[in-house]
Amino acid sequence: MIHKGALVLGALLGATAGVLFAPEKGSVTRNKLKKEGKVIKDQITNDFTEVKEDLSKAASSGKEKLKQDLEDFASKSSYKTEQAITFLEKQLAILKDKNKTLQKTS
Repeated sequence: MIHKGALVLGALLGATAGVLFAPEKGSVTRNKLKKEGKVIKDQITNDFTEVKEDLSKAASSGKEKLKQDLEDFASKSSYKTEQAITFLEKQLAILKDKNKTLQKTS
């Protein structure tokens, strides 16, 4: 996008220099400058609009990627949590069995 700005600036300077050094009447020169200015203004407006759209798309894309990454993380975390719960349940069962052996039966 920086290159477009440099091109537009170069075109503006070149057009201005060309018109200023041309051997024409002042009114003709002013009209040419107005026309060139309008063309360049329109080009700059289009470039800014394009940049704005690109940034908007990038932000939207980044937002979707972040959302997907969070969903993936939540899913992986859920599986790990399930594994931890299963491990703890097995350890509790072992402790229960050991505890039964220590209880007196009356």
